[in-house]
This record gives sequence, C-alpha cells and structure tokens, in this order.
Amino acid sequence: MLTEEYSELIINPLGYIGNTILPSKFSLNQRANSIENKYKEKKLIMLDLKILSQAMGKLEEDQVMELLKEFAATNPSEAEALDAVAACQAGMGIVGELFETGEYFVGDLIFAGELLTEAINTLKPALGGSGSTIIGTILLGTVHGDLHDIGKNIFRSMSEAAGFEVVDLGIDVAIEEFVAKAQEVKPQIIGMSGVLTLAIDSMKETVEALKAAGINAKIIIGGNPVTKEACEFVGADTFTTNAAEGVKICQDWV
Repeated sequence: MLTEEYSELIINPLGYIGNTILPSKFSLNQRANSIENKYKEKKLIMLDLKILSQAMGKLEEDQVMELLKEFAATNPSEAEALDAVAACQAGMGIVGELFETGEYFVGDLIFAGELLTEAINTLKPALGGSGSTIIGTILLGTVHGDLHDIGKNIFRSMSEAAGFEVVDLGIDVAIEEFVAKAQEVKPQIIGMSGVLTLAIDSMKETVEALKAAGINAKIIIGGNPVTKEACEFVGADTFTTNAAEGVKICQDWV
C-alpha cells in the first residue's frame, strides 16, 4: 500500500508519472508503486550529489562524468542542475584545500578546472539555455598580471548555458586588448576576473581605460579578493564571488 509520504504524488486519475502515462488497465496500487519507485530513484539521484562532490575533489573524471550523465538523463529542472553545479563547486573547494596542503599541484588545479568545465557543459541543457537564441554578449577575461581562470571558466560556461554569447579573452589580458575587443564586438556586459590581490589595481586601470574610450557596457568583476569596497574602488557596476549569482545579474541587465 502507498504510504502518506508518497500519497501526495498521485495528482490525477489518468496515471501521469512525469512525462509518462500509464495504461488505464493499471490498478491504483500499480500506479502508486510506479510513482513511489520514481520518487525513490529521484531521491537517490539527489543523494549522489555528495558522492559527486567527493569524486570531483578526488579528480575522478570517469566517476564524475558517469554521475552527471545519469543525472542529465533524468531531465532535471534548472534548480536541480544548479544544485549539481554547486556540488561540483564544493568538490573544487576540496581541490583547493588539497593544493594548499601540498597534496595537489598546479597541474592538478588545471585538470580540475577542465573537469569542471566539462561537467558544466554536460549540465547545460538543464541550466536555462534557450537553444540558438542569443540574449546578449559578454566580453570576459582575467585581468593583466593574473593567470587564474577556473572561476572565469565556470562563469563563461554558465553564461553560455543561459543564452549569452561569451567572447573570452583568456588570462593576463592587457588593458589595450580589453578596449580594442570591446570596441569591436560592442558587448552589453564586460566581465573581469582575478584571484590575486594585485588584480584589483588591474581591474581599476582597465575600467578607467574602457570609460575613457567611451565604452558604456555594464561591468561586473569577480574573484577571491573582490568585495563591495573593492568594487567601488575599481569603478565597476557590481561584483560577485559566485558564478550562478553573476549570471543572474547579467540576465537582469539584458
């Protein structure tokens, strides 16, 4: 018999279970059992997010991708896909801790960034993208003097999934390159990333050059040293230290 925990999942007499319609010859108990099994499977998928974080932290590429492909096959909602991204980012936190203790090296950080990009690409269909429709253009890059790109790459992948065209200039981007490309592609938004403390000065110099050149795009900055005070010092429109939050901000701008 169906317990109270699952009884609320029976929402109509036609036997709808997700996108599946059970034949009318199925008894109520048969339909209930199918719904219950589907619900249990969904719970197990959500529980796997903990395993996903651990696998990401251990840089177990095969396990990470297997978990995500199975998850993507369930047609998750955007909110569920964002939970999976958060789990991957939690795994990146483990990577960072192991790097600080000397167990991981620079090569491991690079591999972790590539794995995270691959993971997010797998989740793109569920992350709110609108297919071929481009909702805006973002010019993106890590400012001069900084070679870090993991956070930038996360933001790029999630922005593309949300329907943005992203022009990624890469790392250690010179001020002149930001200005020239902005004049060429005329983006609605310019994103600057940096992890080192010196990146704040580089961001400020780049923003000043963009404004002097008459570029009126919205500017968002992100990275570990970025704060509200740093944002005001740089002269950017806003800041974020969370890729998902950054994408939402950009969506509001367009």
